[in-house]
Amino acid sequence: MKSNVFSEYPDVVNVDQLREMLGGIGPKAAYKLLHDRKIMYFKIGKAFRIPKQSVIDFLQTQHS
Repeated sequence: MKSNVFSEYPDVVNVDQLREMLGGIGPKAAYKLLHDRKIMYFKIGKAFRIPKQSVIDFLQTQHS
């Protein structure tokens, strides 16, 4: 069953969208989560791309 969480976001988001999804966290906090591999990502050139499911997985582990 596909989740409707964050349905307004694409399947792969950028760092600004990630920040919005996490309640407007700052850029340093967002990049720290990525660098610490708390949220999985891949890079295209220098740009971070984050699968939406990685954000959902991260939030579920924080609240369980």
